[in-house]
Amino acid sequence: MSDTREELLDMFLRLLAERGYDDVSLGDVGAAASLGMAELYRLYPDKLALVQAFMARIDGEVLAGTPASLDPEETVRDRLFDMLMRRFDALKPHRMALTSIRRAGRRDPMMALVLGPGLMRSMAAMLEAAGVSGRGLPGAIRQNALLAIYAAVSRVFDRDESADLSKTMAALDSRLKTAERWAQTIDKYTDFRRDRVVSPAP
Repeated sequence: MSDTREELLDMFLRLLAERGYDDVSLGDVGAAASLGMAELYRLYPDKLALVQAFMARIDGEVLAGTPASLDPEETVRDRLFDMLMRRFDALKPHRMALTSIRRAGRRDPMMALVLGPGLMRSMAAMLEAAGVSGRGLPGAIRQNALLAIYAAVSRVFDRDESADLSKTMAALDSRLKTAERWAQTIDKYTDFRRDRVVSPAP
């Protein structure tokens, strides 16, 4: 992302935190950055493009901290915990702007169309980075499960004022442990059914 695009995005996030999404126009962002509308429109044609850029920035920060190769000593739960906590750490400085975007998403169908698929892409990327396939029907189920965990823990994160996000960490750890137990139970049931199908009749 160019320096100008980064500057515009930073300005947008600052204005969101100060005024709220509905009270910030594209022109406000350009004026705050001393940029004409023609150049601004070329970089970001509307506020939704800025929201998408914000989501992409957070995804990039999360994935940038992912090792190039998986540690065989780590479990999938460990990897997902690390990635989701990196996400919350990246979001922490922008908590007010994030709240503004979420509120707008509950009122604006167009915003919801941006946030929903964007978050699903984020979940798919984190699953792949953790060594778990996000493809096909099983992948879609995993993406939705991870999104449900993220949404639940986000409510704790919104109220967590601790410097180290300790409450968020505890909530995330608990949710991931529960999900891991369910996944293990489903895997055992699936293996049992598969054995019953392929075993020869007595």
